[in-house]
Amino acid sequence: MTGTRTKEELLVLKAQAGSKEAFELLYKLYQPSLLRFAFKILGDADLAQDAMQDAWIMLARTLSELKHTSMFRARAFRAVRWRAFDLLRKRDNSHEELSDEAAVDNENESKAATSGQINALISGLPPVEKHTVYLFYLEELSIAEIAVVMETKPGTVKSRLHAARARLRQQTEGEE
Repeated sequence: MTGTRTKEELLVLKAQAGSKEAFELLYKLYQPSLLRFAFKILGDADLAQDAMQDAWIMLARTLSELKHTSMFRARAFRAVRWRAFDLLRKRDNSHEELSDEAAVDNENESKAATSGQINALISGLPPVEKHTVYLFYLEELSIAEIAVVMETKPGTVKSRLHAARARLRQQTEGEE
């Protein structure tokens, strides 16, 4: 994993230096994961595509401002999250907390690496816990990276993961 992360950081450095090829490689590398994450939040394939594309435009404009290349991944997920929330607010025309309908898992997401049962369990979590679990287990972001994406402290991320695990444990014990 370290070698992969090092290669990604080199791509970020090259892209910061103006390499369009490096930026395109970053796009190809992260696009599927970012699109899945946007879909998790929005529950709509077209809006997810819009959120991801808008986030990439923002990333291209602000790439030179990134001081720590190791944080590109977290910054990309955070950009998608911001844009997805903006689109939700526009769609719902309200600033209320996301409803469960906004982040419902769709059967068309068959390319995701999890089974239908796990998706069903995760979809029952509150949105913030659902997104945290998704980023930690399915996208394999670190606690520190998730804290950047969710704009919170690492301790809060740990608490959310703990609460989500407890809820999932209760759900699975309740089914037996």
